[in-house]
Amino acid sequence: MGIDQPEIRHLVPHQGEMCLITSVESWDERSIVCTASSHRSPANPLRRRGELAGLHAFEYGAQAAAVHGGLRAESRGGRPALAYLGAIRDGVLQVERLDRIAEDLRVSAELVMGDTGSAVYECRIDAGPALLAQGRLLLVFTPVTPA
Repeated sequence: MGIDQPEIRHLVPHQGEMCLITSVESWDERSIVCTASSHRSPANPLRRRGELAGLHAFEYGAQAAAVHGGLRAESRGGRPALAYLGAIRDGVLQVERLDRIAEDLRVSAELVMGDTGSAVYECRIDAGPALLAQGRLLLVFTPVTPA
């Protein structure tokens, strides 16, 4: 049931290199599991002076949660809403830099609670057997108005 990046770009406002998620491996009403390889790309727009800080793992988690929200909206016949990262709670980082990670990232997000205005997701970012980051992310939604 994999979903590739062109379909992901339809679900989130992130385009080009800023779309960090490579694919969706699985999802259901409560959770999503994605993969990402963009942390190794020299063109990753979050890099500064050639380095990608570990803190950016939370952007990967937020994008996975946004993809999940978009998939949920479409499954109900609606349109994906724009999502903004509003807060990070109980965030734990295990790495200083992501660009040094050779493996693909496994990005999982589980919906804790939410409504049409916001959602809280428990996110976890792993590479192989290693935990890189985890925490609770608050996403704030802005409805998309047709052009």
